[in-house]
Amino acid sequence: MFARTRRRYSQLVVNLQIYNPAPLPFLLPAFQPTAPARSFSCTPACASRIGRAPLSLPEDVTLQLVEPPKAKTKNRLSRSEPLVTVQVQGPLGMHSFYTPNTSPKLIPAPGTMSMQLPSFVNIEQDSETRKAMVQVQDSEIRHQREMWGTTRAYLQSHIMGVSEGHVAILRLVGVGYRATVENTAVTKTPEYPGQQFVSLKVGYTHPVELGVPKGVKASTPQPTRILLEGIEKEVVNSFAAKIRVWRKPEPYKGKGIFVNGETIRLKAKKIK
Repeated sequence: MFARTRRRYSQLVVNLQIYNPAPLPFLLPAFQPTAPARSFSCTPACASRIGRAPLSLPEDVTLQLVEPPKAKTKNRLSRSEPLVTVQVQGPLGMHSFYTPNTSPKLIPAPGTMSMQLPSFVNIEQDSETRKAMVQVQDSEIRHQREMWGTTRAYLQSHIMGVSEGHVAILRLVGVGYRATVENTAVTKTPEYPGQQFVSLKVGYTHPVELGVPKGVKASTPQPTRILLEGIEKEVVNSFAAKIRVWRKPEPYKGKGIFVNGETIRLKAKKIK
């Protein structure tokens, strides 16, 4: 009885089964459709809008574009493409973005920061509204889209640097922690005439002296405060990070060197 029922249902399953054999490898198309990269999400990819934002130029800041000199090669292609030089000048100083292909006469002063602007980046200015727009040739290309926002962010940082300047404030938290700015150093030799040195007393038996980079002004309004000023944001923050390395903030007592509004969450003490 049970064998007959089992045989009937097995035959029914065989008849209802859909037979769909897999195709042979040589019958598959050469270019199979690939799954979308964001198949797990139904929201569209949001592109950055930093590059499209206009640059506001203060009244005392000028942005000048200098075309690269023409190559003197005849009937020969050069591997290095000519790049545009951008000069940003303000009351606090001047930034020059140049490339090795440009003439040294275009550099206004030695020691200015350099930046290579690709050939596909174009800057348009409006003298009436004092706005500048950064554009690229093809925003669909990933590399151009990435450099679009990066170039705009660098220009905005340098415009603020030559007009207002960049500041970094360091706080020394700890018993006996002190900082002074000296004209001479015991363990360091000056890299340029008139270089100053930041002397730290943060719990070491040996003196900790750090040379102030060129273009950065260091002062100590309080024994536990260090004020760094400069027109180049990267140089100011880099020097602040070098000072912070000597006493990083620790989470148990909250001691260390804090940069700007840096905070740290205290941990509970280990009780045995």
